[in-house]
Amino acid sequence: MLADVLDVLRCPHCAGSLRHDGTTLRCQRRHAFDIARQGYVNLLGGVGQGTGDTLPMVQARADFLAAGHYRPLADALAATIRGIETADPWPVLLDAGAGTGYYLAAALKARTQSRGLALDLSKSAARRAARSHPRIAAAVWDIWRPLPIVDQTVSVVLDVFAPRNGAEFARVLRPDGTVLVATPTDRHLAEIIELGGMLAVDARKDERLAATFGGTLELVDRNEVTWPMSLSPAEGELVIRMGPSARHVDESELANRIATLTAPTPVTASVVLSRYRRSG
Repeated sequence: MLADVLDVLRCPHCAGSLRHDGTTLRCQRRHAFDIARQGYVNLLGGVGQGTGDTLPMVQARADFLAAGHYRPLADALAATIRGIETADPWPVLLDAGAGTGYYLAAALKARTQSRGLALDLSKSAARRAARSHPRIAAAVWDIWRPLPIVDQTVSVVLDVFAPRNGAEFARVLRPDGTVLVATPTDRHLAEIIELGGMLAVDARKDERLAATFGGTLELVDRNEVTWPMSLSPAEGELVIRMGPSARHVDESELANRIATLTAPTPVTASVVLSRYRRSG
């Protein structure tokens, strides 16, 4: 809940501390942010705000995740986070680009003495994340902007298939903190990518990831998690529709491609988990 992370959050306009008055978060300089009835807060306040994932995209992702197809990834992330040592007795787990909060909720179940903070640009995603676990506080925020978080207060930054703001991750990370990044390999969803007009994995992803964190965070280890899936035609459609890549294909053409999914499709899921700590 938002009240549990007020010591971590700061006003995005003046960096002042925030207080909770029941329906609003506000700072001493009277910057105010309304709390939605679903429990999340929009810290962008409508200034320079993008739309993030649409409601249909978020719904498709929620339905797909609920079927358990990405449970091996959630379990691997939770197991890694469970083993992270920190001196903070009530550590904060930040999920940057949290989506529906699925992975953060799994981490909080594995690490009971912890708090979760979910940031996402999409209001629809933040609404879902706020309801995904009782210890998750959710806020609408653009990860590319300076994070509305106090320096060196986060024990774990979790980034799953999301934008990575290396300088800001390093700034908010505690000295004993960890950044855990999940990125797809070139085999991830390969059987369905071309069919749905989805964007292929960047061949230089490792190089770009290293550049993102260069000088601020250093790689501790890297492990690959791969598992098979068998997707029904309806589940294959969810995969296609839950990502932004489908926007690049005309809807009628996309519908024709989806119509070719007439039987269960074997699909490979393949993700690399990279663990980072502060440099020096």
